[in-house]
Amino acid sequence: MTTTAWPAVRVAYLGTVVSLVALMLLCVAWELWLAPLRPGGSWLVLKVLPLMACLFGVLRGRRRTFQVLSLVVWLYVAEGLTRAPSDPSPASARMAMAEVALALLLFAATATFARLTRPTAAT
Repeated sequence: MTTTAWPAVRVAYLGTVVSLVALMLLCVAWELWLAPLRPGGSWLVLKVLPLMACLFGVLRGRRRTFQVLSLVVWLYVAEGLTRAPSDPSPASARMAMAEVALALLLFAATATFARLTRPTAAT
């Protein structure tokens, strides 16, 4: 990796951290307070656990965690795309679309970080 790539790596890292934390906060707030499936919250809040498991690896800059997260994030895209048209509550539909947007941003940032930090081939 050239030294000119380091600013891009930093942007990808910060984009990943910000979008990951935002997605975690959205999921918790959505399922507990903003538009839960049942009054008082639902067990669906546990969907944030895979994101929490990846958080420490991301904060340490572990490339493998970024790769795993770029695959896990598609579960959140699928959930958002499923719940947006099917939930009767307009608030829940807006949360679903926000989840899709954050998940796609997270994917773009993690994939960029993983691509920019891949080891160079020995020649």
